[in-house]
Amino acid sequence: MAVLSEEQTMLRDMAREWADNESPVSAFRKVRDAAPAAFYDAEAWRAQGAMGWAGIVVPEAQGGAGMGYLSLGLVLEQLGRTLTATPLAATAAATSAILLGGSEKQQAEWLPRIAAGEVVATLAVDEGPRFAPDRIGTVVAGGRISGTKEFVAEGDSAQLFVVAAKDGLYLVAGEEGVGRSPRRLVDFRSHAQVRFDGAPAERLEGGADLLTQVTDRAAAANCAEMLGMAEAAFAQTNDYLKTRVQFGQVLASFQALQHRMAKMFTELELMRSAVEGAFEAIDAGRPDVSQAVSLAKAVAGETLHLVSREMIQLHGGIGMTDEHDAGFYLKRARVLEAMWGNASWHRDRFARLNGY
Repeated sequence: MAVLSEEQTMLRDMAREWADNESPVSAFRKVRDAAPAAFYDAEAWRAQGAMGWAGIVVPEAQGGAGMGYLSLGLVLEQLGRTLTATPLAATAAATSAILLGGSEKQQAEWLPRIAAGEVVATLAVDEGPRFAPDRIGTVVAGGRISGTKEFVAEGDSAQLFVVAAKDGLYLVAGEEGVGRSPRRLVDFRSHAQVRFDGAPAERLEGGADLLTQVTDRAAAANCAEMLGMAEAAFAQTNDYLKTRVQFGQVLASFQALQHRMAKMFTELELMRSAVEGAFEAIDAGRPDVSQAVSLAKAVAGETLHLVSREMIQLHGGIGMTDEHDAGFYLKRARVLEAMWGNASWHRDRFARLNGY
């Protein structure tokens, strides 16, 4: 477990309290049922911006907190526990691109607005159903970008896109040359096909290596949400087994179920170590960031898959109904497992990066 500073501990506790009191799973259910165009509660997003969460990784000179990626992960973990629908992870991933490859002018233009929660930003990378950063067909000619991106998170409402083209990453703002088509996935969150048809674009410096750095940070952010979800799913299942009586006995008294819960608890501890290790590698600027992120994403994907599946099964019939929250965790889990590379993709990359 990472050693947190006093500021980080306060940030984590504040995020946990806010999520529990202001954004429980019932709040997500209301968003699901209302189906707003942005697929998140705009008022809740403004509250997150007011608390400074949108600017956690933005330097203080640009209006942010400059607290680093581990601090961002702490907040995303707490929001993941209650399935909070928020553009925070997508915006943070796009912010990392501007931090790493943006000019002084680009940073001055966008970072203060992002830190204030005024701008929702996102990455637009994939052009097919799976994460494939080596298969980019989007092109730029004369400062205008053309191509189609699939399943862009927060693509329905984003005002700023960081778009992957053949020769690097570009910033696209405004509606000129931009078309959006909603894609409804099982997690009831914002995913859109975004078409760029001669949209004005500004290049970020860094080339192919920048894309790797940015997608690593996007994957790490997803891992934090997955960790929070896995923790909550485990806790709810554990509580259920301690109260549900079957055959005249509390379910938690059955040894076979104890073994299954013990297995999940062990995997959760390993998951936490891997996810926090990835954030620490990013903050320290270590050369093994990609290895640490791939390890975290592979472990996170497999662990959340296990815990969300067991949550359904151990809750029995009620876990299969829409009235129970278990299905929400399962559906969001399957989407996050695939985003920015599934466990198989990251295991293969981890092996290649280590010379195997």
